[in-house]
Amino acid sequence: MHADPERSGARAQPSGDDGGVADRIAVRREQMGISRDELARRAGMSTTYLHEVESRPGGFDSEALARLAAVLDMSYEELTTGRADAPPGRGGPAGQPVLTRLSEQECWQRLGTHGIGRISYTAGPGRQAPVVVPVNFLVDGRSVVYRTDPAGVAGIRAGEAVAFEADHVDELTGTGWSVLLAGTAEHPADRDALEALARRRAAGPWAGGKRDLWVRVLPHRVSGRVIQSLGEA
Repeated sequence: MHADPERSGARAQPSGDDGGVADRIAVRREQMGISRDELARRAGMSTTYLHEVESRPGGFDSEALARLAAVLDMSYEELTTGRADAPPGRGGPAGQPVLTRLSEQECWQRLGTHGIGRISYTAGPGRQAPVVVPVNFLVDGRSVVYRTDPAGVAGIRAGEAVAFEADHVDELTGTGWSVLLAGTAEHPADRDALEALARRRAAGPWAGGKRDLWVRVLPHRVSGRVIQSLGEA
């Protein structure tokens, strides 16, 4: 459903991120497989007018932008200002960025006690298909654990080679870090230890439902990198 600019009253005009609007139009056109001429035709405008809208979106009435949004199957806000739930990294790189490696101790410090990360392994015939799954995790000593459905995509078998990655991006400064654990999956079975884990903050699976399998990532290698501005390095 698309918002009606006339019914909604005063409209917030595009933020002035002219290139952003043009980029969003171009990306969505490519995804839909339509040309600029076809987009203009469907939106009831000339190709020349479409080019002007892309170049100076703040200088045109909201109705023209709303028609484009409708054709592109986007909301008015998504077209003019971008998605509110877009992936991180939209703020651009830091000024004079410096990439450095983290020590193993620094990696564990960055991971903290819990958070959201990604589990990666290979599956399928010949173990050639990469699988990457987000999980909410706990740090337990020098390992990472999470709860999942034994039959689910994150229900990795004990003994499988696995990687775990977590990161953070500061949108304002363009700085951030990533930590990678490469190791083996284990299914811990000590009842007392599992009960202690289950009582910890953020131990509940974000995906909900019955998820009784605990998977531990026992790392053979811990590595990480951080991007800082030159003045912070």
